[in-house]
Amino acid sequence: MLKVTGVEASYESVRALFGLSLEVKMGEIVCLIGVNGAGKTTTLRVITGALRPTLGDVHFNEKSIVRRRMSEIVRLGISCVPEGRRVFGTMTVEENLEIGGYIRRRDKRWLSETMEQIYSLFPVLQDRKKQLGGTLSGGEQQMLALGRAMMSRPKLLLLDEPSMGLAPVMVERTFDAIQGIALKGTTLLLVEQNARMALTVANRGYVLQTGRIVLHGTAEALLNNDQVRQTYLGLGGRKG
Repeated sequence: MLKVTGVEASYESVRALFGLSLEVKMGEIVCLIGVNGAGKTTTLRVITGALRPTLGDVHFNEKSIVRRRMSEIVRLGISCVPEGRRVFGTMTVEENLEIGGYIRRRDKRWLSETMEQIYSLFPVLQDRKKQLGGTLSGGEQQMLALGRAMMSRPKLLLLDEPSMGLAPVMVERTFDAIQGIALKGTTLLLVEQNARMALTVANRGYVLQTGRIVLHGTAEALLNNDQVRQTYLGLGGRKG
């Protein structure tokens, strides 16, 4: 579904990605793990069209998208949940969701049906639909950010640090929701510092270090990799 090939990207004179390549197949959850500054968010910015690469290409369903506008990329079927949630605090839950469906704003029936799907996935949002986004708890805001991204009915959902700033119980609920979204047929690319949680729900993973992919493989293989265990899981290497 998604193929990133040899991508290099920079912020002015500072290079952030060095020949990065990865792929996501239909129906997968793929995670991208790494420490702060490794280039994870930059990778998502390239995919969504927010940052144009200086070299390389990005294909979505076999079509190059590197020169397309962000709105076109959303129409093709890619949506993103940004780092820090970024809900509109002075707008209601319902209004936040309506913004997520902006590309189909003239199709009232489509919007209504999609919103009902979101409410069935996140019942708390229906209970809070007239409440201002800024008054929600951190976990509820994350549910709203996920719901808003799903309002465009994406084929591929990108998630940038969904566990950031959440209490442990809300981290678990968020990852339960992510798995629920996947079960309903959405493909996911998950960027996450919480490597253990990410690898627990993912099919495959990539490890990003200073703008380069240094490891990739099945989630199980990465969970058992000594380098990953020591650097990202806080565990020692395997004995024996």
